[in-house]
Amino acid sequence: MLPDETVKRAQLLERAALVLNRSWMPVHVTSVRRALCMVVRDAARIVVADTLATYSFVEWVRLMDPPTRHFVRSPSMRIPIPEVVLLRDYDRIPCHEAPFTRRNLFLRDDFTCQYCGRRCSSDRLSIDHVTPRSRGGTTTWENCVLACVACNARKADRSLKESGLHLLRTPTRPRWTPYLNLRPSQRLESWLRFVPQQRQ
Repeated sequence: MLPDETVKRAQLLERAALVLNRSWMPVHVTSVRRALCMVVRDAARIVVADTLATYSFVEWVRLMDPPTRHFVRSPSMRIPIPEVVLLRDYDRIPCHEAPFTRRNLFLRDDFTCQYCGRRCSSDRLSIDHVTPRSRGGTTTWENCVLACVACNARKADRSLKESGLHLLRTPTRPRWTPYLNLRPSQRLESWLRFVPQQRQ
């Protein structure tokens, strides 16, 4: 196998796959590698979003016309990449809150300065306290936003009114979702059938 093919296969196996509980509610996002392992162990079935048909691993690899253009290969077979899997036994729904972490804040604000709207890489963004800590501001979902270097320097240790800056949107605590750890660009169109609001 060529080195490029090995890299491509590894990238395909790390793509996101939506996990549904037995009631067809989204509960998690996992990697294609883990999704295939669940299907091989018969803990889950692969779902085709367009038709809602479900398949075991053997049925999936034998499909004559699989609903995907992406495959991984083993020495003996070609395996279509699933985008959605349905758990056979799990029927609970996660009920925990989104933890306040640096990564989750970057995902909530979509790597975008909340003052000027500029999208930046993580090394060009910092976490800004809307009400500065020196004035009693706390480190919470409701008081922290991403700011680019220029806006953060402009605001410094001042209030919004004093700095002349305005927030693009009010910072709020995000609801937990199965795609909490994914950027919007990593979410797949096939998931819209199960969670229509996922691109908001």
